[in-house]
Amino acid sequence: MPEALAQARLTITAEAPRGTEIAELIRERLAHSYAHSPPESVHALPLDQLDRPEITFWTARLDGALVGCAALLRHDDGSGELKSMFLRPAARGLGLSKALLEIVEAKARDLQLTRIDLETGADSHAARGLYSARGYCLRDPFGKYKEDPNSVFMTKDLA
Repeated sequence: MPEALAQARLTITAEAPRGTEIAELIRERLAHSYAHSPPESVHALPLDQLDRPEITFWTARLDGALVGCAALLRHDDGSGELKSMFLRPAARGLGLSKALLEIVEAKARDLQLTRIDLETGADSHAARGLYSARGYCLRDPFGKYKEDPNSVFMTKDLA
């Protein structure tokens, strides 16, 4: 764990994606996506679509400040999808993404999901590196996704 993270107090909490603070984080997340991809390649969910029974949403806070989030969407086929994993720029490089991903994977196992699929930006090299290091492999588009030069699709078998 990086020293800066060890000195900060990290809390990751499952909570409803509601309220002004979380709404602002999701706006930042969407703005980041639209700044790096054309609109047809942005698959991040807006706030109102994150507040559903089939989604578990987590917030990440450093010393009480909201710095990131992640969401797990449970599909009817017994698989899960990582959605809306995002860290504010000041919180990147501290190991928070790994901590968030570990919690998402633990919840997926608790729910007895067979795998986790995800879509990320083709230029999201740090994210892709994290996913690869955690055992995610490239895959074809899944669900309603289509081939897209701006997207990379990955999966991890949990069985």
